[in-house]
Amino acid sequence: MIYHHIALNIPISDGLLTYAHPEALPAGTRVVVPFRNRPQAGIVWANHVSPEIAAAKILNIQTAFSGEPALPEDWRKLLEFTARYYHYPLGQAVFTALPQGLKEAKAVETPEPPLFYALNGTGRAQTPPPARFHKKAALWQALQHSDGLTLPALKRVNSQAAKLLEEWTAAGWLETKQAALPVLRPSEKILNARQQAASEQIQTAFGRFKPFLLYGITGSGKTEVYFDAAAKVLASGKQVLFLLPEINLTPQLLKRVEARFADVPTAVLHSRTAAGRRTQDYLSAMLGQAKLIIGTRLSVFTPMKNLGLIVVDEEHDGSFKQDNELRYQARDLAVWRAKQAACPVVLGSATPSLGSWHKAQSGAYQLLELTERAHAGAKLPKVEILNVGRLKLDNGFSPQALDLLKKNFEKGGMSLVYLNRRGFAPALFCGDCGHTFGCPNCSAKMVFHQRARQLRCHHCDHREPVPFKCPSCGNQDLTAVGHGTQRVEETLRNFLPQAKTARVDRDSTAHKNDWADLYRRIAENDIDILVGTQMLAKGHDFARLNLVIVLNADGSLYSADFRAPERLFAELMQVSGRAGRAETAGGVLIQTQLPEHPVFAAVKAQDFRKFAENELAERQMFNMPPFGFQTAIRADAPNVAAAMDFLNRIKAELAPRLAGGVSLFGPAPMLMVRLAERERAQIFLESASRKDLHHVVSLWIRALQQNKDAEIRWSVDVDPQEM
Repeated sequence: MIYHHIALNIPISDGLLTYAHPEALPAGTRVVVPFRNRPQAGIVWANHVSPEIAAAKILNIQTAFSGEPALPEDWRKLLEFTARYYHYPLGQAVFTALPQGLKEAKAVETPEPPLFYALNGTGRAQTPPPARFHKKAALWQALQHSDGLTLPALKRVNSQAAKLLEEWTAAGWLETKQAALPVLRPSEKILNARQQAASEQIQTAFGRFKPFLLYGITGSGKTEVYFDAAAKVLASGKQVLFLLPEINLTPQLLKRVEARFADVPTAVLHSRTAAGRRTQDYLSAMLGQAKLIIGTRLSVFTPMKNLGLIVVDEEHDGSFKQDNELRYQARDLAVWRAKQAACPVVLGSATPSLGSWHKAQSGAYQLLELTERAHAGAKLPKVEILNVGRLKLDNGFSPQALDLLKKNFEKGGMSLVYLNRRGFAPALFCGDCGHTFGCPNCSAKMVFHQRARQLRCHHCDHREPVPFKCPSCGNQDLTAVGHGTQRVEETLRNFLPQAKTARVDRDSTAHKNDWADLYRRIAENDIDILVGTQMLAKGHDFARLNLVIVLNADGSLYSADFRAPERLFAELMQVSGRAGRAETAGGVLIQTQLPEHPVFAAVKAQDFRKFAENELAERQMFNMPPFGFQTAIRADAPNVAAAMDFLNRIKAELAPRLAGGVSLFGPAPMLMVRLAERERAQIFLESASRKDLHHVVSLWIRALQQNKDAEIRWSVDVDPQEM
């Protein structure tokens, strides 16, 4: 018998167990093995291993899916690095990276390579269909002027393409082949000088590792730079990985990608893709059949046979960081992957993360800049900061904001009212006794959703009907305090009843076709005012939109998180950038009670460089990231005291063994201490040396594993984004 290490989805340190098989199975082969008397899928990680336990105790591999393609070596090395860096069990990391079909203990169908249809010599000698049969003639013309097109591409020309292809194949006029190079449509956009220069710089790095930071103001045409570089890679037969922060937040971009590369075999991988489709697309990418892979953070783990370029759009976005289980940062793994594949990686943003900006300033990344809007007539919007500290507000609106909205509507403009809070109001409040309605599971107030007549927790999704009276004093006159998107929408409908107002948040875009309906209405000029949350802050390009009103801009500045100013600056710059992207000049009004805060001065000046310089100088003084490295060790328990005691006990145990150069802070309760009926505490490890920090984290993990407590759950977050 040959002994193999098998990666399993189990929480042991390396996630590898030993199993036997009569033959040596190649590393990367999917298998089924018995684990705790149940069949479980696994991945062969090594063969011909020396067992560390008695041979009699080693179970046999039950099934080997030898007919399926094995997961490649570079993919396995990526997962080994990920598990090692984020201090996560290898087997669980491996299964995080797999689509659902490959996690199951059954065989999957291997996708066939796409077929390309072309006219053969006999076909080209035939008389084309009469022009009066215009759709049939159009299909024939498409075939005549091409070396080969896929069925989906031909269906876009004629919906009856499958039937006609069958007829023409039977007549002996067509041939089918597997094309080595995808068909690329010429671009309809002409790059300006800055865009062209940026694309050419990226192209000089083809075939070698080079990280670029593409810093371009909102509306400067970063997407066209990505497309131009990607087209050159695809034309050479290599693959492109295009990462987006959230598919549902950037539907316009996805639509543009699909239009520009319509005839390129493409895989779109995100959480709303059906499980079967996602598995097939994953395998297509691995086999090199899919040339363009578009997806969210999990797509960074997609195996690719011939990777030539990685693009990370909106690289600053927090969505690239996974916040539970395997807490990886997809942007950082994309850079590691590009180095592994010896290809360029482009990180793009109008508001780069300070970590990426620091690397560009230090020369680790090459900085590419787009300083002008791509549309010749478009200018950056004029930003005004309004101090509302002493103003009487109408459901969050200042008189100035309402006046601007009214005037813009009368002129035929389109407005966006931005509020990063969905629901009708943040909280329900009893005016008699002061009772507020908190979530029973979390240390957060429940949000009042008026139309559903519900109170909802936006953290654990606990829901309950709105009470008829206060449970403390019986008062039936309960008041909604604060402003959510529903209340803002209602206020605008009352103020401007003739204006067509639409609310865009997770509640209003929960169904499959909601985004398509919204874009159709905007294209038909059927919306005058958009009310939205972060969903509308990035990735959207509405030509008629020329006014942005930001309500309650400074809420996040009360946070203890040192990244709060960076996040707020990015948020305000992104949402301001939605205005004035065509010929009409844009305006932005930001309401705040903290007008003297440096963030607002930087936003008004639209000066990212100055903001970044000041923030980085402050962080350097305190050795905060990117000048130092952090890891958070977290524990949760039925009560926070138990979590604190657990962390304190291990801290005391490890104190004599900890290396110098690593500082410990805490333990302390997390900012949001209670979540889903558990209470949370954390301790921060910080160091200027990444190596020293990881050594100490390893000591902590060993101690955590040895101090098992049935009531305590713990986790490790390397490079944490949550305080």
